Amino acid sequence: MPKRLRAKLKEVRQTLHRCRHLPVPTHGVWLRRVVQGYFNYHAIPGNGAALDAFRTQAVRAWLHALRRRSQRHRLNWERFGRLVNCWIPKVTFLHPYPNERFFAKHPR
Repeated sequence: MPKRLRAKLKEVRQTLHRCRHLPVPTHGVWLRRVVQGYFNYHAIPGNGAALDAFRTQAVRAWLHALRRRSQRHRLNWERFGRLVNCWIPKVTFLHPYPNERFFAKHPR
């Protein structure tokens, strides 16, 4: 549902904005848990584009929050890419197709 995706991203942006003064590893741990939790619930085959969009937008919000921490130092893409690869999980499908789940529960 696009509405739920937007609501969760808005919540992520607000939290990152409030807590941007915390250390980067604290951000990474928190954001990993948020993204992994979203994947745990929504990761069914066929939902890959929405999952990738959520991950991309969460990463962009994190970059924006980290860049707003200082006026002198700008975080470049190379260093930020290493942070993302270290902390943020990639899209993985955790659930089978819905019809496989249905037929496993209700065999004929």
